[in-house]
Amino acid sequence: MDVVCCPLDKADLDLDVDDRDGEEILAGTLTCTECGEAYPIEDGIPNLLPPDMREEATA
Repeated sequence: MDVVCCPLDKADLDLDVDDRDGEEILAGTLTCTECGEAYPIEDGIPNLLPPDMREEATA
């Protein structure tokens, strides 16, 4: 977590865990402490694409 930052403004991210398996985080959210943008964690993988690119990737 020390090396992960918001791709938009490089601010710190707060972690909110929804599901974990031991030490591994399976689902949750990383939220920017500055801009408030939320990045989902699904299947243990954080999606740190900016919001507009996330929408394009799922379309």
